[in-house]
Amino acid sequence: MRHVVVISTGGTIASRWQGDGYAAEADGREVLAAGAVPEGVDVSVVDLFTVNSSQLTTDHQLRLLHTVHETLADPSVDGVVVTHGTDTLEESAFLLDLFHGDRRPVVLTGAQKPLDAEDGDAAGNLYDALLTAATGRDIGVVIVFAGQVFAARGTVKKHTVDAHAFGDPDGLPLGRVEFGRVTWGRRRPRAEALPLPAPGGTPPRVDIVMHHSDGDTVLLDASLAAGARGVVVVGTGAGNANPRVADAVAKATDGGVLVTVSTRVAAGAVAPLYTGGGAVDLVAAGALLAGTLRPGQARIAILAALLAGGGPEAAESTLRRILDSTPQALPPSELYLVERVGK
Repeated sequence: MRHVVVISTGGTIASRWQGDGYAAEADGREVLAAGAVPEGVDVSVVDLFTVNSSQLTTDHQLRLLHTVHETLADPSVDGVVVTHGTDTLEESAFLLDLFHGDRRPVVLTGAQKPLDAEDGDAAGNLYDALLTAATGRDIGVVIVFAGQVFAARGTVKKHTVDAHAFGDPDGLPLGRVEFGRVTWGRRRPRAEALPLPAPGGTPPRVDIVMHHSDGDTVLLDASLAAGARGVVVVGTGAGNANPRVADAVAKATDGGVLVTVSTRVAAGAVAPLYTGGGAVDLVAAGALLAGTLRPGQARIAILAALLAGGGPEAAESTLRRILDSTPQALPPSELYLVERVGK
């Protein structure tokens, strides 16, 4: 038997009709009871919290992070599944992945239809997630949804309501779940895990500010005035803004604030191509480019760098490592265990 722990956090997969809309209310055992468990898998449930994921805070995510690590401290656990709302699933998954150094997998899944929907996707997604958690090794933190397995890094919610909700706009799935087994399409190198932050304390404020036509620095200034220690500037195109924004970024970085540039475009990397307040000037002002990370995960990168400890220089160095990391591949013999459960 493989032992998988399901950590329940709410979301649509735990939601029921409230008279004027859906809201998370079911506990983990109710979610688990809605579908079948793969043969050869023993499941235990941890009810962490029950919220719609649009309501999540950094405190929620840090509780989840520490709960995952506490769960994996038990050597009898073969894998972890986190049931999560889809709105911010990509953020929680990336945060968990940056601090995950265990060979055993952590699998996030959810649903696009509520728990009591006759044509719902909760049961299928949970079954696939349990199977992946029970059989995978050295895959890090992954997102399992609609029969596909995606690496946490780079995967985003790509559709508001469609069953195939998640994808990596700049990459391919790691694998697929079909006919009761997981098949892997490519190998994924693993970066060294960040040191786990100590529990307690007030997490740092990290904000996201989007640029647009006629954009100014009002929101960026307000973020800094509110005490933000990190800001993601969501640029147009390949990561562009205007000279006023570039000047404000320079003042922010001079004050020790971490600034990362992402883009509002759905796919492609940010790149220093343009001046006049473009990414060339933003980099000169001290901002770091987020590569292919979309805004939500770029924010998590800054948050993780700040949580990893050390002063401003250490945080900037950690952020650079997160954004620029090219980890060494594991030996093929150590990379995956994809045997069928029960064999």
